[in-house]
Amino acid sequence: MTHVDSLQAIRLSQPAQVTIGVFDGVHAGHQHLIRELVARARASGHITVVLTFFPHPAAILRGITGRYYLTSPDVRAEELKKLGVDVVITQRFDDEFRHIRAADYIDLLCRQIPMRELWVGKHFTLGYQREGTVAFLRELGARYGYSVHELELVTGDDQEAISSTRIRSLLEAGDVKAAAGLLGRPYSVRGEVVMGDQRGRTIGFPTANLAIWDEQLLPPFGVYAGYASFDDSTHPCVTNLGVRPTFDGQQLRVESHLIDYSGDLYGKTLTVSFVERLRGEIKFPSIDALVAQITADVATGRSVLKLSS
Repeated sequence: MTHVDSLQAIRLSQPAQVTIGVFDGVHAGHQHLIRELVARARASGHITVVLTFFPHPAAILRGITGRYYLTSPDVRAEELKKLGVDVVITQRFDDEFRHIRAADYIDLLCRQIPMRELWVGKHFTLGYQREGTVAFLRELGARYGYSVHELELVTGDDQEAISSTRIRSLLEAGDVKAAAGLLGRPYSVRGEVVMGDQRGRTIGFPTANLAIWDEQLLPPFGVYAGYASFDDSTHPCVTNLGVRPTFDGQQLRVESHLIDYSGDLYGKTLTVSFVERLRGEIKFPSIDALVAQITADVATGRSVLKLSS
């Protein structure tokens, strides 16, 4: 797969099936659209191109800062690659870009890529003041030689459309199980294992302390059962997310105890998923009380993940 940081950075000669969107999280709705795109491209002998954006348009238009994203641009591109996408273009979205007219952007797109079909979700719009409606894009298609496919939005069990906004709300409420249902996989974070205080090792529960991207959304502080993946291997884990109030901590930590694993993880990049929330963050009166609770957390984690004792 090819991943570039602007439309101007690539010029393709092979006919392409294209879709445009933010695709934050690459959730189940996005996956449906991408699979349709890829299947059509393979049947037509075309390549597949996903044109996406960073920062998120909402971050620019509404001034959103802090932890907001479900996936980093690189992880998003990796998820798209898993679905069979050939080219991902992560276009920088800034104040200048948001003023580009839809017709001008389609003109640039068609000069860089021989687009034969454009695939979008229901109610899709493009360009300044959302002028690039599906009807408008179809009019342009008659001029540039592409057709437009508009797909219905995928819904969850409650018949409401799956969206990144809904998933963010579920994660903020701590409902990682419901979020996983809309994502099509457990929510996860990724980071390098860095040196911590090494307190976990001294109390019998060594942890991997992750340095994670500071713009990714996190569920509420607490303890979660899930999995940690690295070096093509996956291990069950219990992850503590918070500031460690028992030790009067102030700094956010994401610390995962890999169940039944021993080995040096420093410097490795771990992807840690959140399968189920076990409890909220607690300040314990003593180290003994903390150890007793961690022991119980690991036992609960084993049960949740259906592991043998």
